[in-house]
Amino acid sequence: MNVPANLKYTKTHEWVRVEADGTITVGITEHAQDLLGDLVFIDLPDVGKEVAAEQEIVVVESVKAAADVYAPVAGTVTEVNGPVADAPESVNQDAYAAWLFKMKPANVADVDALLDAAGYLASAAE
Repeated sequence: MNVPANLKYTKTHEWVRVEADGTITVGITEHAQDLLGDLVFIDLPDVGKEVAAEQEIVVVESVKAAADVYAPVAGTVTEVNGPVADAPESVNQDAYAAWLFKMKPANVADVDALLDAAGYLASAAE
């Protein structure tokens, strides 16, 4: 399973990259897209939306099922990846390049508390 060491993760299969400006970029893991199969639709949140940690924020639909993507931490959506909504299959091609949204965390320390690669691998094996 491809789990880049430079990212943070959630038990619900979201990956998080901390950016230089303090925002975070969020997507779904390779493991999640593999479980879902071929993605056919992605419903992204509105920019400016305020979310609580673990709140449903994105819906991804595949030929197999629909699944929710959760906010890894509380904060405000600052940007969405429109091209990925137009080409959902890009997530299947490279889950770590095809980010879904960016957000400004309400509390940066919450990002530090997310899983590292080893912790994610252990939780995914459960």
